[in-house]
Amino acid sequence: MRIFVDSANEKEILYLLRQGIVDGVTTNPSIMLKDGISDVEGAARRLCALLGDRPVSVEVTSNDHQEMLEQARTFATWGRNIVVKIPVVNEFGESSLDVINELTGKAIAVNATAILSFNQALLATKAGATYVSIFAGRIADEGNDPAQTIRHVRSWLDEWEYSAKIIVGSVRTAIDIQNAALAGAHIVTVPPPFFPKMIDHKYTRDTVRQFNRDAEKALQEIAVARAAVAVSGNGH
Repeated sequence: MRIFVDSANEKEILYLLRQGIVDGVTTNPSIMLKDGISDVEGAARRLCALLGDRPVSVEVTSNDHQEMLEQARTFATWGRNIVVKIPVVNEFGESSLDVINELTGKAIAVNATAILSFNQALLATKAGATYVSIFAGRIADEGNDPAQTIRHVRSWLDEWEYSAKIIVGSVRTAIDIQNAALAGAHIVTVPPPFFPKMIDHKYTRDTVRQFNRDAEKALQEIAVARAAVAVSGNGH
């Protein structure tokens, strides 16, 4: 499974890149607003340069399909690793599959986003999406099991040998990441605050502390033993 960072904060992303755990980045207008970004193009270009060949998802900001296409074409000029996020439907429930299909036909990578059902993932894949983003937290909010949706989509993709990859987003708790991975997600996009929760554990710290204390005690005992041997040797 790959890990994307759900952020536009360059400092946070660089820190995680240095740890070798970042395979891509996803952003949207809400994330950029939260991170204090007003120059979307400038930020996206910097992220593309920072990520190298790793994908950077940038989201369109219109309900109009023609405007989506125009924005997507512009976004694609910002970096060779740009992926354009297109919602499967706009806020009026109108299908965006035509947009996904047209962009794919022009070799523009598409992240079909705001997916909450198997059928949406199926249709987005058929339309040519590179990624299908399943919003696990929002599925759970409706009282449904996101892991089941992820498993079913993954099984169908594998059976029919589609190349689309599942991105699981809308992560609400650290256990959501584990559940997504075990359900067969290709990718989980993780907000930066979750990484410390994933790596840290109280009892791991306690264990390391005990190791360090034992090592210090052992070194002291070795030093005492060596000193005793030295004194004994001088006596002869």
